[in-house]
Amino acid sequence: MCPKKFKSLSDIVYSTNPDFNAEPETDNTPDTTLPPEKQPLIVRMERKGRGGKTVTLVQGFTGSDQDMESLAKTLKTKCGVGGAVKDGEIVLQGDFKARIAETLKAMGYTKTKMG
Repeated sequence: MCPKKFKSLSDIVYSTNPDFNAEPETDNTPDTTLPPEKQPLIVRMERKGRGGKTVTLVQGFTGSDQDMESLAKTLKTKCGVGGAVKDGEIVLQGDFKARIAETLKAMGYTKTKMG
């Protein structure tokens, strides 16, 4: 039976590293959002693996989840479509690549590229 402090580390079987620490490392640094003019965003369209449906992806956002959610909400409102934030990227339903790139540049995201 495992000691209580190792129950959450069930994937670790054995380590030969003499400096191994069984306690998980925590990153207490807050996510700081880069200013819009320094955000290297990429806007691209994807259909693969989505049941034939077209989606527009905005990738490369560096910042807090709350700021990304706010940007996603603004883009969804401007395009009049649904969408979500998944795995660090903004997913919008439909092909709105040009409109989203134009909107982002108008909002100050000058490093926006279409991929």
